[in-house]
Amino acid sequence: MNNASTALKVAAGIFLTIALITIVVILFISAQEATKTAQNNFSDIQTELAQASFTVYDDTSISGSQVVNAIRKFKGKDQFGIKVLTGKNQSGVWYGSSLNTADVTDGAYGSVTGKSTTEVTKSWDETDPNYVNPSGKFKAQVVKDSSNVVRGLIFVQSTAR
Repeated sequence: MNNASTALKVAAGIFLTIALITIVVILFISAQEATKTAQNNFSDIQTELAQASFTVYDDTSISGSQVVNAIRKFKGKDQFGIKVLTGKNQSGVWYGSSLNTADVTDGAYGSVTGKSTTEVTKSWDETDPNYVNPSGKFKAQVVKDSSNVVRGLIFVQSTAR
């Protein structure tokens, strides 16, 4: 009888140990899935935050002073270009890097094609055709490459008629 009682206690101990191990494994697997989900969400948030500084320019109308501020802000950014088309220079000029903006459906759209030598000072020199009137109105557009990375901005001056 004493052996049966001891055997039952040992069996109950083994059963509880197996149950405890099973619960820990299930919790660990659930935690792994939650961690993966959290990492994916964090990655999405990081991408959104990285692009947030450009959303203000996405298909909006801004003033010429905001255009000049954008040129100053992003002029040193690597592999990034800003094109400004003014009333006097309809073909526009690139600041920073030059980008391929010929055809949106082209796979090379938004890719860097070269380095521009245009000085930022031209944007505030009233005698230069690239002068950006601080009170002028510009239509802004964000340029993204095939990897959906923001590569540049385009500002086109609106003509009042």
